[in-house]
Amino acid sequence: MIPTLPTVSIVIPAYNEEASIRACVVAALCQTVPASEVIVVDNRSTDATAEIVRSIQAEYPDSPLMVFQQNEEQGLVPTRNFGFDRAQGSIIGRIDADSVIEPNWVEEVQKAFADDSVAAASGPVLYYDMPMRRFGLKADDHMRRFILKLWRDYRFLFGSNMAIRRSAWLAIRDQTCRDADDLFHEDIDLSVHLAQNKLAVAYVPTMVSGMSARRLEDSPREYAFYVRRFERTYASHGLMNPMLRAPMVVFFAIYPLGKTIRSFRNRRLAHAA
Repeated sequence: MIPTLPTVSIVIPAYNEEASIRACVVAALCQTVPASEVIVVDNRSTDATAEIVRSIQAEYPDSPLMVFQQNEEQGLVPTRNFGFDRAQGSIIGRIDADSVIEPNWVEEVQKAFADDSVAAASGPVLYYDMPMRRFGLKADDHMRRFILKLWRDYRFLFGSNMAIRRSAWLAIRDQTCRDADDLFHEDIDLSVHLAQNKLAVAYVPTMVSGMSARRLEDSPREYAFYVRRFERTYASHGLMNPMLRAPMVVFFAIYPLGKTIRSFRNRRLAHAA
């Protein structure tokens, strides 16, 4: 008897993402194995984000694309929760509005969750708006494998490329932090609560998502505030193991060179235009 593969919903929280939302949604729809749902949750966008998603619905009338408005609270966590609570798939995929998942992403998620012991999963990312993208993917994968060796049994989720079993989400939902002041990494908060509940997180190298490297355009102060979310999130949960700060060290280390490469790329594109 052939085992039944789990159904996969994809949730995309969005706020003022008119520049990237079309590529994100179309990639989520054009999969080798279709998602059962693609749910875009618009959070008080003041641009054309919601209108673009509705235009995609008109282009793909038979697709499982849905768009919701989450206007009660501003913020990623309540918007994510809104989408997760409405997802009907047995697996809930979660990507950012600038993510562009690979065509076999849903298929690879299904394979990963065929193992009943897996409660959640993350994979590597490809920075699609940087030079040498495939080399960057290999570097990202090697970096994540190295960090996992440091952490041994602990695994963390990456919000731009993650999936969680619906039953696991329901188990930790009321434990997760609301983060009203927007100080934490919401994906790290999820990871901590999964670990506290002894729910296994898998790293899946074949579960690949593209994402933008636009964070490198932040000022040093803005970038530092973002990266230190690791520290603040772990400290808020009483986790002081310095090894957990390894990604923070990596992100700080790549910023100077990455910002230089990004600036050169932008100047070249502006000159070509």
